[in-house]
Amino acid sequence: MDCRVCLAGGELWLKGQIGGGLSHESEHDLAIMVSDFLENGSAGAESWCSSDSDSGLSDLSHLADKIPFCKHPVAQYESDLKSVVHSLILSINDKELDFVKSGPCNASCIRFSLVKLLRLSGYDAAVCSSRWQAAGKVPGGDHEYIDVVNHNGSNSSERLIIDIDFRSHFEIARAVASYDKILNSLPVVYVGSSSRLEQFLQVMVEAARSSLKQNSMPLPPWRSLAYLQAKWQSPYQRNFYPDEQNVIGANPFDHNQCSGHLKRLQSLLQSEIEAERFLKPISNDSGWRLKNERRRHSLFRTL
Repeated sequence: MDCRVCLAGGELWLKGQIGGGLSHESEHDLAIMVSDFLENGSAGAESWCSSDSDSGLSDLSHLADKIPFCKHPVAQYESDLKSVVHSLILSINDKELDFVKSGPCNASCIRFSLVKLLRLSGYDAAVCSSRWQAAGKVPGGDHEYIDVVNHNGSNSSERLIIDIDFRSHFEIARAVASYDKILNSLPVVYVGSSSRLEQFLQVMVEAARSSLKQNSMPLPPWRSLAYLQAKWQSPYQRNFYPDEQNVIGANPFDHNQCSGHLKRLQSLLQSEIEAERFLKPISNDSGWRLKNERRRHSLFRTL
């Protein structure tokens, strides 16, 4: 749906494309952003195309430095699962995607296809549907993602989160250039623990607040930390297979965007993998130097 907002005198206009991404919240978010812009009138209009201010650039630069520390898993199981998820996503053929519900699919078919492949690979994976009620300034909502339960064998287990459209949760209106740079440095697909996910959320909320502040805009409630936490921390239901009742009456037209969603996801993921492969020798070299430094300091202590 093509959406334009014209202000008095035709000074500014906003054009947004709904349905181009994987997130089922995009249409709702855009509607609220448009409404907020109209209610605020010309507030912040002068900075519509503004660049980073000196203080804002400093804040965002500091936050950008934190992303690499959040990005790479420490535990071997997490790292292995990330590699498996990436490989399986790239192996999915759009012609193999099945209807999973009537009405807009919102990439559920991709999630269930990935869960099917993960379970065939021996993982306890499921599509999780979470829902929460509005509380205070935090709007109610729902979200769909994947989890994998790692049974350690000692009566304990660890739950890992997989979100195939991770960056979309942090898209904001009128983002400054340095915020977009941080956004594009996030994983295309998040695979990891809840604690590591929490680190990403905290960094991105502060980055969004800093970016919006430079345009004299407040942080919207649906970009607050509490709202983001609700997506993955609210009560959820695990589903291994699509509900057959929901598939009844499915319209092929509602499903035809999923092929485009999958191709964009695979393209972004492939680019990320190639970039990481290009940087890997550098990280290995730095690790080699760090080990030698430790050996040298250890030698000095013994002397």
